[in-house]
Amino acid sequence: MARIAYDERAAVAFAATRHLDEGGIARWQAAVGRHLRPRPDLRLLDLGAGTGTWSVAFRDWYGAQVVAVEPSAAMRTRAVCPGLVAGRAEALPFAAASLDAAWLSTVIHHLPDLPAVAAGLRRVLRPGAPVLVRSVFAGRSDGISLFRWFPEAARVLDSYPSVTQVRAAFAAAGFPTASLERVSQVSAASLAEAAAGLRREAHSPLLLLDDDAFARGLDRLRRAAVRTPDAPVVDRMDLLVLR
Repeated sequence: MARIAYDERAAVAFAATRHLDEGGIARWQAAVGRHLRPRPDLRLLDLGAGTGTWSVAFRDWYGAQVVAVEPSAAMRTRAVCPGLVAGRAEALPFAAASLDAAWLSTVIHHLPDLPAVAAGLRRVLRPGAPVLVRSVFAGRSDGISLFRWFPEAARVLDSYPSVTQVRAAFAAAGFPTASLERVSQVSAASLAEAAAGLRREAHSPLLLLDDDAFARGLDRLRRAAVRTPDAPVVDRMDLLVLR
């Protein structure tokens, strides 16, 4: 079960704001390309696909056959690509050894039973297929600008799985090796744009704050935007690769 309910409000906010521009997407394409061997018949699982923006990216990058799983009906109704499948990470509706890679973007913290998720992925992935996890892990908030303005949200992040916990769960399921790198992305053209476009419902750590803590953080962000209106917002997110 997700940490927050991806209901209509959350899905609308997510669809409106949780997208990268072409430059940000290109950096992730380069990072993923170091671990994924594209070919015309590549079958990639987009697990926790949201509205499907990453599914579109993988199809555009590689011509991949993307199968996308998203449990939230509200997200699926706002999908930007066809064919999102209702399903849960612990019970994937695919044949054994039928997929060539799995992509999990900002979803690992919504999966409470990591051993079951890892075992399910081990079943549906072919031997040697990578699991690519794009996330912010517990204890690694320093690369994300949001936590500068909302420091209380960094404490929420500390309840997320750590890199060590994720690696241990996947190693037990037969994914013994991993690499970890940080990928820089421009999340907004300016702090002013970030402040104007911020939707609390689109960010789990912000929804888990109380209203006073959120109001204080929003005030910090708005005051910083006045001081540096043209500074781009650059974040560094983790890419953990298991295979």
